[in-house]
Amino acid sequence: MSSRVQLCGPFAVELGGRRADQAFPGRQGRLLFAYLVVAEPQPVHRDTLVEALWGDKPPASAGAALSVVISKVRTAVGPHILQGRAGLSLRLPEPAYVDVRTALASVHAAESSIAQHDWRRAWTVSLAAQFVGRRRFMPETDAPWAESWRRRLADARARALECYGTACLELGGPELPGAERAARELLEITPLRETGHLLLMRALAARGNVAEALAAYQHVRALLRDELGVSPCPALQDAYAALLA
Repeated sequence: MSSRVQLCGPFAVELGGRRADQAFPGRQGRLLFAYLVVAEPQPVHRDTLVEALWGDKPPASAGAALSVVISKVRTAVGPHILQGRAGLSLRLPEPAYVDVRTALASVHAAESSIAQHDWRRAWTVSLAAQFVGRRRFMPETDAPWAESWRRRLADARARALECYGTACLELGGPELPGAERAARELLEITPLRETGHLLLMRALAARGNVAEALAAYQHVRALLRDELGVSPCPALQDAYAALLA
């Protein structure tokens, strides 16, 4: 028996080859399950779940309302998966694929591969974090815990793009265009990230577009001056000097 859980983009849960998400009791059931997934394997107290589901506007009988949601989710997934009473936890069947876990694990693996100069592995494993990160985590809620996870996944996506772009540069050949695409996507989501601008300069220069690389430096220099009142970091300045040499 295995399980698959998708919390970014369309919500989906598959347990032992069976689609379970269609049996969930609406939005509150999905939020309850998602909160327990990201907390797994730690148990979550009922008071914490009330806050996760209703924020600072819980219903008058929040405890009773939560019990109803828990009962319906337990029916949908099975009592062997949703366990506990005062503190609830999930025990997803292994092997378990959870998109947010895969994204975080993938970016760590990509960074480790970059450190070891294993460019092909870095190229491969960074793709999962990019794919997951492009989708919005639990789009039907703006709860603080969901926003926290969105920030975490956005950071993972940015780091994965850096790894992917670096790997493309080092692999060269047909992978070089991927370095420029990764750099531009990275700068769309983090315009002030200097490593993204450095990656773009290197990618342009590697493809023979030295004039564009020089223009990219002038752009980031003006951007940092206007937005932060600072000069480019030494790595950017060194890259610019190398292009002029």
